[in-house]
Amino acid sequence: MFCKVLMIIIGFFLLVIGADVLIKGSTNIAKKFHIPEMLIGLTIVALGTSAPELIITITSANKGATDLIIGNAIGSNLCNSLLILGLMAVIIPVEIDKDAKKIHIPIAFFATLLILSMGLGMLGSMPSVINGRDGTILIIMFIFYFSYPIIIEINDIVKTYKQEKNSKKNKEIKIMKSILFIIIGIVLLKYGGDFVVDNSSNIAKMFNVPERIIGLTIVAIGTALPELVTSIFAVIKKDTDLAVGNLVGSCVLNLFLILGVGSIITPLDFANEFNQNLVLLTISTFIIWLFNFIGKKNIITRNKGAILLLIFAIYIIKLFV
Repeated sequence: MFCKVLMIIIGFFLLVIGADVLIKGSTNIAKKFHIPEMLIGLTIVALGTSAPELIITITSANKGATDLIIGNAIGSNLCNSLLILGLMAVIIPVEIDKDAKKIHIPIAFFATLLILSMGLGMLGSMPSVINGRDGTILIIMFIFYFSYPIIIEINDIVKTYKQEKNSKKNKEIKIMKSILFIIIGIVLLKYGGDFVVDNSSNIAKMFNVPERIIGLTIVAIGTALPELVTSIFAVIKKDTDLAVGNLVGSCVLNLFLILGVGSIITPLDFANEFNQNLVLLTISTFIIWLFNFIGKKNIITRNKGAILLLIFAIYIIKLFV
């Protein structure tokens, strides 16, 4: 037990260092090539911080542990939407970018509805099963979603970069060093997440906690730790666009890529409890979008953040009651 707890502590330590290094490398690249921080968050940072979910999905799929895959994806999104965004807003009110408001949050809402429809068998699939055909659809959606913002921004990025490529500010930023920082950050986040998740799961199994609960809580929160630490660091450093992009990008990635890869490897059996959690995720995503029009426009205030944290606390309590 002592060794497991020690490994969890080491895991958290690696997560903190990894997040700091990843943020530094990502923001430097954004400045070097004049790439919007929202775009960096939606792509590089989202993919990097979601590495633990992807690794666990592939491992679990090969072992046939489908409850862990689904619970991990849904639980991680609930953590991103309620716990992490809530904590960010409580620390510093979070401004929502216009593209996140008009495009990315609605897409996250659509992705949740799509998975719910698949889980209920509303798209012609077997009820309560996401099969290989569904997985292929999800992977195609993932490719389109992550290509779209890059294509939209690329012309402006190239134009701006050519105009300012000889500036002193650009020369001061070393691109290879920034890329190395990103790689080191992702590796530290991956192993930090592994240490926390594996040892937390082992402790839970010692107390006979069901796999579904482990997936929705310990594994989900553990694999969301990179997003949590990265987002909080970004908010503290006033990089709110990067933090929001990271969260929204990770949420869409969890549903399209993670469940897509998992269902291609092995059909995912959807228990009714998972559909209930998807309904909560759908409602939570809609509430976050609605917050843009309530009170301070386009701002997740501390009060709104507290509401998200309260919903998350009720969700966790309900799981164990």
